[in-house]
Amino acid sequence: MKFIHYIEKISGVDRYGITSLLVFVLFFTAMLVWVYRTKKERLDEQAHIPLD
Repeated sequence: MKFIHYIEKISGVDRYGITSLLVFVLFFTAMLVWVYRTKKERLDEQAHIPLD
């Protein structure tokens, strides 16, 4: 049997795809908001930490 036949037998399998896509979008939206709201001075300070 092919893999798709096993997937079709799982009840509610469509919810897994929608849920994972929602988590993906929410995570990267939150990261974009964090990046745009963070002050540039703080990011510059953090960028130099490994060099100190």
